[in-house]
Amino acid sequence: MVNLTRIYTRTGDQGQTRLVDNQTTAKTDCRVEAYGSVDELNAVLGLAIASGPPPAVAQVLATVQQELFDLGADLATPRRADPDPAHPDLRLLPQQVARLERWCDQFAADLTSLRSFVLPGGSLVGAQLHLARTVCRRAERVAWRAAEEYGLAAGGLNPEALTYLNRLSDLLFILARTVDGPEREILWAPGGQRQAD
Repeated sequence: MVNLTRIYTRTGDQGQTRLVDNQTTAKTDCRVEAYGSVDELNAVLGLAIASGPPPAVAQVLATVQQELFDLGADLATPRRADPDPAHPDLRLLPQQVARLERWCDQFAADLTSLRSFVLPGGSLVGAQLHLARTVCRRAERVAWRAAEEYGLAAGGLNPEALTYLNRLSDLLFILARTVDGPEREILWAPGGQRQAD
């Protein structure tokens, strides 16, 4: 269990922070940016939940919020060459990715086929889920930048964390379509605004 006794520590005042393994790194490190983007994503999902989505969607988002804290810890913990089985690092697992895929299939089963790209909007919850999707895509891009710099082996990132972000952005798109439904979904009309008023 996490025990936070004081929020400010003054340890980051010189532009440095520590990863979970106590390694010092710059606050501009792409790993820090990746888990910071995951934190931002979690906040956007909190707004979506507070806006009152359907119960089935809210339940999925509440689970995802918990997993995003796990994901942040995963991204902040470089992989060890010799992990300690008695004290394993918190890592995203293949079964968590598989659950995202099942949710994608479950919620997509009732959606109409798309005839164009979807514009963010429709309902408040739908717009917030589209915002969450774009933040998730950014987090994935930054995480891949970190993977390019640090690798996916010892000292680097967990490949499952990267896959999780990819599947999650798909799920968020599907959930945005689910809450809006075809009656509120706004489709892109290519070139449709070219006529002058």
